Amino acid sequence: MGKLFKVLLGLIVLGGVVTGIYALASSGKKGDDGIKIVVAESGSITEKALAVGQIQPRQKFSVKSKISGIVKSCRVEVGQTVRAGDPILEIQPDPTPLEVTEVDRRLESATASFTRAKSEYDRAKELFAQGVTPRSEVDVKREAFELAKIAVAKADQDRELTRKGKITSFDSGIDSIIRAPAAGTILTRAVNPGDPVVPLTSYQPGTELATIADMSDLIFKGTVDEIDVGKLHVGLEARIKVGALPSDVVTGKVARIAPQAQQKDGATLFDVEIELDPGQEIVLRAGYSANADLVIREKKDVVTIPERLVTFEDGGKKAFVELPGKSPKDEPRKVEIKTGISDGLNIEVTSGVKKGDQLVQRPPKQIS
Repeated sequence: MGKLFKVLLGLIVLGGVVTGIYALASSGKKGDDGIKIVVAESGSITEKALAVGQIQPRQKFSVKSKISGIVKSCRVEVGQTVRAGDPILEIQPDPTPLEVTEVDRRLESATASFTRAKSEYDRAKELFAQGVTPRSEVDVKREAFELAKIAVAKADQDRELTRKGKITSFDSGIDSIIRAPAAGTILTRAVNPGDPVVPLTSYQPGTELATIADMSDLIFKGTVDEIDVGKLHVGLEARIKVGALPSDVVTGKVARIAPQAQQKDGATLFDVEIELDPGQEIVLRAGYSANADLVIREKKDVVTIPERLVTFEDGGKKAFVELPGKSPKDEPRKVEIKTGISDGLNIEVTSGVKKGDQLVQRPPKQIS
């Protein structure tokens, strides 16, 4: 019985010792408060706005047909370079039986009217020569004859264009070959041989056959949040990071800022265009996703500290940091500073702290 009492007493004493050690360790941690020391450094800091967008050609042309039909052949492939006037596609007319009948009948009607007008004009000239008809009557018959002649020519052209897809008479140069409107690179080709084509008219947009762009003249097109647009101006330096080229940086300057905002996903955004600086040996493609850093202000060799160490008071008019006490036991002391530009992570200090000074970083507050 005495032996059992000694064992229980020993266990109680051991538990007390362990509890004391744990309490001492916890007390030491709480006294430290998790405070860290951060040193003010000298470096560069940039205030910038972010634009999100894509690399796009400055000008892009849509190629459409003015005649209806079926694509007979394609003479270019995507990525091919063409000059203005180069053939791209050939359209084979595919008129309906009704359209063929209509153009044939219009030509026959115009020919009959022309024959009648010619006969009346010849008769008027004979009567005028005999002194029966006045000169004015001859002029009226001649005008009707000339108009009938033009109507026959037009009906003949319509018939030829509907049946063959081209006109070879009167040096008109109208045919079924679709040519490049400008020099550039074929970005897309939306049709293949056998596809139907709707013509471009005043009441319908027509089928887009291909798109052409000058890939030597690329720009950045993107949007900027309304919070930053007031700080921007034309000519502002930009550094563009292309998603497909993470190791390269493309430089340029702001060329245009939209005067009106657009609403997108609940945000108010402004369109911006950035002209790329010439002579950059980076291969870019249309449609690359990119982010542009618009450099509003930049300073080098200034004192910088993490912005999380700064406490702002009086509506942001005053800024304070904490410096370590003179001895390890002293509480950190609060010092007012003057700040400059910020990049969101680091902030410039113009007075109150110099390079090499130690600052106090308190642990983040825990939410219970």
